[in-house]
Amino acid sequence: MADKRDYYEVLGVDRDADQRTIKRAFLKKAREVHPDVSDDPNAEEKFKEVNEAYSVLSDEQKRANYDRFGSADGPGMGSGYVDFSDIFGGMGMDDIFSSFFGGGPSGRGGSARRTHGRDMAITLTVTLEEAARGCTKTISYDRLATCEDCHGTGAADGAQEKQCPRCHGTGFVTTVQRSIFGQVQSSSPCPECHGDGTVIDHPCEMCDGQGRTPTHEKIDIEVPAGIASGRQLRVRGYGEAGFRGAAAGDLIVTVQVAEHERFQRSGDDLYCMVEVPMASAALGCTVEVEGILDGERIEVAVPAGTQYGDTVTVENRGMPRAGGGGSRGRLVARIAVTVPRKMSPAAREALERFAREMGENPTPKKSVGDRIRDAIDDILE
Repeated sequence: MADKRDYYEVLGVDRDADQRTIKRAFLKKAREVHPDVSDDPNAEEKFKEVNEAYSVLSDEQKRANYDRFGSADGPGMGSGYVDFSDIFGGMGMDDIFSSFFGGGPSGRGGSARRTHGRDMAITLTVTLEEAARGCTKTISYDRLATCEDCHGTGAADGAQEKQCPRCHGTGFVTTVQRSIFGQVQSSSPCPECHGDGTVIDHPCEMCDGQGRTPTHEKIDIEVPAGIASGRQLRVRGYGEAGFRGAAAGDLIVTVQVAEHERFQRSGDDLYCMVEVPMASAALGCTVEVEGILDGERIEVAVPAGTQYGDTVTVENRGMPRAGGGGSRGRLVARIAVTVPRKMSPAAREALERFAREMGENPTPKKSVGDRIRDAIDDILE
């Protein structure tokens, strides 16, 4: 599709449509064009278009940006907002709908057995500063959530859930076939109730009797101070919703802390390079460095005689310890002694005197003028 159509036109809704109307329109369109149920050769592209429209119009901030600027990207999407609704890859809405239509690779003929929802997993990347102070991240992702119309029952208003008349509540039917070896019995999920054991006389139109619908979810994730890469946060009940009111799975958030331009982290300790001029390293000095917390200034006491690569440790100025009641790791400063590239004549003379006093025999580097005068002197001699 060369040009993107208006998102409201794609879903067939008015520009002032409320969220429930938008969701109903999305589910109706998605049921028509999803590749698992449609024979249209362009079904995949059509579904991507429908899902992209819904991913924008179902998010208040994205919709506001779209209405005002013609694009979902715009002011208001701060660093605390992370969108995992990837319609072109990952555990996106396409995978969610495949599960919704049946769970198998083809999306057809899957079991509707009343099971708990599955756990879902995402990876959330935070900066080292965010990990140090703790932060709140608002994330948007796709999942099967409890149906808003039937509240998870799968039944329309006034409908009743009854024992399946075909399997009598067992969820399975047994067939008997004659063969040359005698009668052979086989058991398979009941085609009437799809293995659930019950049927609903009037299923909910929104979820088609499942009690759950594909949804773009938005929740806040509280990232605690001092968190380290690989730590998992479990958000109860925000994984895949269960079938017809069964318990939902959990959302498991694996936190990754991004590399930092100044600090290297080892456990709760922070390592950094601190440049110290040659004379200051020899005489001793105090250097002020910027800490990992906002506005923090840390004094690093460099002892006299410090060599290149030596370390100076400042206690309790590293990363906050997770659950440590305010305690922190260490700040370890690796000293980089810097040598001046240019010196005034007076400074050079002073340094030469120092070298001679230390028993060194410095050979001063002659200037171009000195070398020319020496050459003339040699010729005259």
